[in-house]
Order: sequence, then structure tokens, then C-alpha cells
Amino acid sequence: MRAAVVTGPGVLEIADVARPQPGPGQVRIRLEGCGVCASNLVPWAGPEWMNFPTGPGDLGHEGWGIIDALGEGVTGLAPGDRVAAISYKSYAQYDIADADAVVPLPAALDGKPFPGEPFGCAMNIFRRAEIEAGQTVAIVGAGFLGAVLTKLASDAGARVIAVSRRPFALETARRMGAAELIPMDDHQRIIAQVSDLTGGRFCDRVIEATGKQWPLDLSAELTRERGRLVVAGYHQDGPRQVNMWLWNWRGLDVINAHERDRAVYVAGIREAVDAVAAGRLDPDDFITHRFPLARLAEALDATRDRPDRFLKAVVIP
Repeated sequence: MRAAVVTGPGVLEIADVARPQPGPGQVRIRLEGCGVCASNLVPWAGPEWMNFPTGPGDLGHEGWGIIDALGEGVTGLAPGDRVAAISYKSYAQYDIADADAVVPLPAALDGKPFPGEPFGCAMNIFRRAEIEAGQTVAIVGAGFLGAVLTKLASDAGARVIAVSRRPFALETARRMGAAELIPMDDHQRIIAQVSDLTGGRFCDRVIEATGKQWPLDLSAELTRERGRLVVAGYHQDGPRQVNMWLWNWRGLDVINAHERDRAVYVAGIREAVDAVAAGRLDPDDFITHRFPLARLAEALDATRDRPDRFLKAVVIP
């Protein structure tokens, strides 16, 4: 099979490697595609701790496709089943997944790309945020994750304030139901505008979805007394400082909405699949760029640079 191998910072090649074989309790998936995650960008940049070359398909963890082989002891799944999975070498034509990390896809998703892992993340973040009808919710960072959360929150009856630096992201947030759009430019101006929009009360829930220091600081400022600040951004490029005086004074509930339990990830994917089947989400609304596997480097660069009208990239083997 063909698989991507990252050979150095910002450099990869497509290699011909042996097709993997499923072990007991595993399935092999003939991949239809894999989403490109922003968490790939730090390894792609080549930090000191990164080892090159990577293994074939490494970094790809948002795959979906067709089961084509079963390992010993697998029940309830069959060759030909179309699935999303939690697996970790999906920048390739085939990948292996444990059977309990596989989610069958319904007919409602036929012909649609479905990187299940990021949609599952969005569902888990939404659950941890405890958003209810009538609340005011600020979403700071309206990329892929922020756009999905805007849709979920607005459909739940919340008033959503979307804050983002890119006009296209704000345009998408409007389509997803955001009531107010604020360019992410000047720190004090944004705080003043949200204060005006909320009568000085600020927001019941604020979801930070950028993974950067300044938006995290801003998000705390936008959270009302006894409100909930939800950290959804992937903060992996260094330590963060927080304004503990503000967090203490306002009595904020601070939620780190990242999960590490695979069963929770899988449950989130199942919820996302149900949301698509019920017509609450359409993956096509959020996937804006498609690349062949041979152009994975371009897909990673686009995820980093966010060209015009970009939300989410997928690669197709």
C-alpha cells in the first residue's frame, strides 16, 4: 500500500510499504480518507523532541473507510461495513483499528466524507460545556471545531457570539446560527462589545477553540461571574499563564474539555453519527478542502496557514 512518511520538518514522501494485517480483536480498514488535524502541526514543524522519519501513516487519526479484513474473535462487524474509527496511521491506504474503536456509518452518510474523530470531539466538548436554551455562549475561534459547536449551541437554543479573526470563519458561524459576529482584533474592544451585548453581564459559557494564549486570556474576560470557561483549544506549543485573580474573583468553572479515554472518544463519534442521521449536522458544511494523499504536505500547510474559505481539509488515498 501507499503511506505517507514524514522525513523531516515540513517534508514527507509517499512510500510503498507492506499492507498491515489485523490481529485478534482488530479490523483492517481500506481507507476512503482521513481528516487533517491541527494537532499535526507541531510535529510537522519539527520540534526538538520529534523523531524522523515517522512510521508509515503516522499522525493520521481521523480515518474512515470500508472494513476489508477481520482479526480473530471479531463479532458484530463484517467486511464491506463502512465505518469511522479511532486509529493512528491513517495517512495511508489501509489502517488497523481495534474492533471496539470502530463506529458503523449509516446510509445517511453514504458518499460523504466523515472524519469521525473531530466530530466526536465536538460532541464531547458540547456535552462538557452544558449549554442550555436561553444561555449566552461565546465561541472564541470559529474554525472547524468552533463552527460545529456554533451549530450545536444555536440549535440548543443558546444565543451564540462568534469571535474569529477570519471573515470566512465569521460568515460560516452566521450560517451555523450565530446571533452576533465579532472580529478577533483588539482585546479591549472585544470585551467592551461583549459587555454591551450582554448588559455588562458577559457570557454564561465561553468556549476557547484556538489553542493560543491571547484568545485564552480573552475567553476568561468574556465569562460572567460563576460562568463556565471551556478550554477546547489544543495548547501544545508551550506553557500557558492564566489570570488567576480574574478566575478567582469571578468564581469561574474552568473545564478542560479534552478526553483521553478511548471509550469516550468512540461515544462522541456515535453521537456525531446520530446527529448526522437526524439531520442536525451535515459534514459537507464543515469540510472545505480535499487533497489526494500525495499532496498531504499541502493539506498540512493549508491547515497551518488557513487560506481563504478554509475550515477543514481531508486527504483521499
